[in-house]
Amino acid sequence: MDAAFKALADPSRRQLLDRLRDRNGQTLRELCAGLDMARQSVSKHLAVLEAAELVTAVRQGREKLHYLNAAPINAIAERWISRFDRDRVTALADLKRALEQPPMDSSTFVYTTYIRTTPERLWQALTDPAFTARYWGVSFGTDWAPGSPMTWTETGATTDDPEQVVLVHEPHRRLAYTWHTFSPQWAAANGIDEELRARLAGERRSQVTFDLEPHGDQVKLTVTHEFDASGTLKSMCSQGWPAILSSLKTLLETGEPLAEARES
Repeated sequence: MDAAFKALADPSRRQLLDRLRDRNGQTLRELCAGLDMARQSVSKHLAVLEAAELVTAVRQGREKLHYLNAAPINAIAERWISRFDRDRVTALADLKRALEQPPMDSSTFVYTTYIRTTPERLWQALTDPAFTARYWGVSFGTDWAPGSPMTWTETGATTDDPEQVVLVHEPHRRLAYTWHTFSPQWAAANGIDEELRARLAGERRSQVTFDLEPHGDQVKLTVTHEFDASGTLKSMCSQGWPAILSSLKTLLETGEPLAEARES
């Protein structure tokens, strides 16, 4: 947390975060445009933000895209905000929401966290249905081979669709799959009204990717969720991912998931 507070103390770095809040996933060149800062200075500030985990850089071909990362702010919220009346800490709460929610013109949500575990154990937590049910409340039915169908079981409802498939399966390194189908059964089990369900069902199917990278006694986990840019799902998922991943981290590091994540 010290690194996050130090990074946020600089107004130039806060300005860069504001620019990413307005439009996530920018290159260094795009971030430099219109700023009264040298390219080298912007690059140094981004390095500090990355070291503090407030920004995550993702390679896309020869370009390096920069995204806001909610993990440090989420950690601050878990440590202090939950102990007090949230109305009395509006400034921190507003900052947390700003970093967790992607801008309206962004189609990608990126979240990076460091978990004290092994790649093998984290991989099991992402693929073993008994494990995912503990921190997520969802269990998957699939053989995990690329192209294989997936079933999602959540709150007693199972969704199955030919477009629910595994996209990438590289054990202990990368996992990707398409998102579940918004069926009437799923909606009824989760208290979703028909109007919202129909909106979600009409959007382009999203996909999520998990990248695992060893870092000493920890594993860097980066979750990238790509949405229909004009859809409703991105707002719902970008608010849900921090709780799910915090619960995953807590489960792997303490043996018990967060109660609030299990209940959501």
